[in-house]
Amino acid sequence: MAGLAQQATSCGPSTLAIARARLLVSRPVMHRSVVVAALLLAVSACRSSADTAAPGATPTAATAAKAVVAEDFAAVLAMPHRSADNRSRDASRHPAETLAFFEVRPDATVVELWPGGGWYTEILAPYLKADGKLVVTVFDPAGPEAYYGTGQSKALLERAAAAPEVFGTLHTAMVKQLVELGPDGKVAKTTLQSLELGPPDSADVVLTFRNSHGWYRNGALPLVYGAAFRVLRPGGIFGVEQHRAAVGADPEQTAPKGYLPEATVIAAAEAAGFELVERSEIGGNPKDTHDHPDGVWSLPPTLSGGETDRAKFEAIGESDRMTLKFRKPLAKP
Repeated sequence: MAGLAQQATSCGPSTLAIARARLLVSRPVMHRSVVVAALLLAVSACRSSADTAAPGATPTAATAAKAVVAEDFAAVLAMPHRSADNRSRDASRHPAETLAFFEVRPDATVVELWPGGGWYTEILAPYLKADGKLVVTVFDPAGPEAYYGTGQSKALLERAAAAPEVFGTLHTAMVKQLVELGPDGKVAKTTLQSLELGPPDSADVVLTFRNSHGWYRNGALPLVYGAAFRVLRPGGIFGVEQHRAAVGADPEQTAPKGYLPEATVIAAAEAAGFELVERSEIGGNPKDTHDHPDGVWSLPPTLSGGETDRAKFEAIGESDRMTLKFRKPLAKP
């Protein structure tokens, strides 16, 4: 009895259960079972409250956030809004493992760069809908029809607007660029003019999937990585997935084929201020020889060569990809 009373009172005398127990202690022995029950209740209540950190409290082992694991994304991946084609690529793209590696929590503010057709957007949006926030970069939906980004952005925005129960509120950051058309009416050149992804230090995670080779080709890699650095809070994660060239390859030769050496990506991120935290082989594919006629587009899902060597490229599978986790350093005290 004394031991229970000591545990209960050490939690704080304002606890209702303790107050009742103290009243009962002064009563006859016939109430001892009630006293014991009350004290046990007080101890249990205090232990529960100790596991919940007060606002601003220093996290402890008991209050630290649960690590993100692949299973956290199972429900979203199974949602019916995902097409059969998109689901079929899960085995190659490993979205659950990738997003867990990048520490994407359901209450995070996430920026997705150049989302394309929205393969990852349709996973991220419902996952973040209740407690988080998703920002995607978009091109001007009223821009030149010849530019692929115009149609992609328009389609993505229309799809999100038509299904708010899935996508919630999809926030956007406009990509300001100059699109130049050639005499044939096709896009001859795009020049990224500026990029701001949100207020400084406002995002928890910035993600890019297989875009860095295009930015390298256009001389925009420092600009984009710099924008990612500015929008992230100190300690925020910059997750990069990119088609990987062979070690020592010349990026000037490989970027037009869709590949970049890992060292090139790491150097660009570190030049922007990031520190490399970890590498993963989630997207690694040793069957990819990196030397196909049309680069990564020779491989699935594009299979640009049509029926030519189709069986060969299907046997290789999707490209060999690096998966790199960078962090914006914590502010110095």
